[in-house]
Amino acid sequence: MTAWVFDYPSMNESTLESLLAEARACQLCAGHLPHGCRPVLQAGGRAKLLIVGQAPGRAVHASGTPWLDASGRTLRTWLGMHEDEFYDPERVAIIPMGLCYPGAGKSGDLPPRIECAPRWHSTLLAALPEIKLTLLIGAYSQREYLPAGSTRLTENVRAFRAHLPRYFPLPHPSPRNRPWLAANPWFEREALPELRRRIAALW
Repeated sequence: MTAWVFDYPSMNESTLESLLAEARACQLCAGHLPHGCRPVLQAGGRAKLLIVGQAPGRAVHASGTPWLDASGRTLRTWLGMHEDEFYDPERVAIIPMGLCYPGAGKSGDLPPRIECAPRWHSTLLAALPEIKLTLLIGAYSQREYLPAGSTRLTENVRAFRAHLPRYFPLPHPSPRNRPWLAANPWFEREALPELRRRIAALW
């Protein structure tokens, strides 16, 4: 798929709050979500880091707090961030490809609903003018945000330097990805130190 998120005019803070309220009340995919709609996201007008993951999992759907699960603990370790920093919307915006939990499939969660990102991403990003670095976690976000042809996750992550300073592709920090991490030791050796350095420089 072709990347479709680039540059947008800034909007004021009241516009962002209105957009967040509208997004959190979204029922666009109600007929397709076995556990109902519960959009989970966070954003503040001064956020400099944007995290674009796949979609909330079951635990996040239950809590309503993004990345409040085992994957989130690993992600915060990768980033070198404490919870109070991570959950500060004026630092970190979190807008997944699918805002709601899509339900479970045969080998993990179902893909994010395809209706969600085209409806919300460009509109919300227009109200986040200070984003300096976007983390693209997993294949779904990388397919949409990176140039056409960037379809293989391992290749995207290995080529992280080519996507800087705007994007930093990452694997999903799920416990299910431990085999990938074991097979790609360069990730912790090369990518994570650079990731932490870039994040520390944002503030």
